[in-house]
Amino acid sequence: MKLKLRVWRQKNSQSAGKFIEYQVDNVSKDSSFLEMLDSLSEDLVNKGEEPVAFDHDCREGICGMCSMTINGTAHGPEKATTACQLHMRHFNDGQTITIEPWRAKPFPVVKDLVVDRSPLDKIIQAGGYITGRVGSAVDANAMPIAKQTADYAMDAAACIGCGACVAACPNASAMLFTAAKVSHMNSLPQGKAEKNRRTLAMVTTMDGEGFGGCTNIGECEAVCPKSISLDMIAQLNRDYTKAQVKNFFEPVL
Repeated sequence: MKLKLRVWRQKNSQSAGKFIEYQVDNVSKDSSFLEMLDSLSEDLVNKGEEPVAFDHDCREGICGMCSMTINGTAHGPEKATTACQLHMRHFNDGQTITIEPWRAKPFPVVKDLVVDRSPLDKIIQAGGYITGRVGSAVDANAMPIAKQTADYAMDAAACIGCGACVAACPNASAMLFTAAKVSHMNSLPQGKAEKNRRTLAMVTTMDGEGFGGCTNIGECEAVCPKSISLDMIAQLNRDYTKAQVKNFFEPVL
């Protein structure tokens, strides 16, 4: 395959960026999108030019590092697929592909396609944990949990924190991410003791980091590589309302 790439190049967060066009030849349809970018970078290095900077780690659709927008869609055209698991057979020979970083104010560009997603880490640090001492591993049946609850918690825990939901949302909202993390912890017995404090702290941190509000557009669910449901946001709204009421009478923050 021969492809024309329009890649966003930006030296750092203080520099102005722009799209630069590249031609890549002999791209295997069986290669992944990141392998195609590896090939481009090798060609650039051989020419004495700066390679394209992009985030990556596991390349197995688990870590959430491969954050980039491909032809206007976070992670590319395939539903429920990360950029690292996107294969070139989903593109056509001679096609022009536009590649750019996440576009969201809370995610400043570090270099080229790399953005600073540390605001998501701050939301987790605000309450995405339990403070009770868990000790060593216990038997799986030591604390019985209904299958429906366990399945719900697992669906929420599938979130890999890639930030695609933020990048796709016109408001740059992190509600789907926050909702998944809150719902995961709040639905399990181990997390219920700090449910109200956790919910208030994580939502407060999310707002403080500059993320926008949710207006139920649904783009977040559409681009989520793990198909996190909007139902999680509804659950967060319910938990947040209850936490606010209880916090009014018995402050937890």
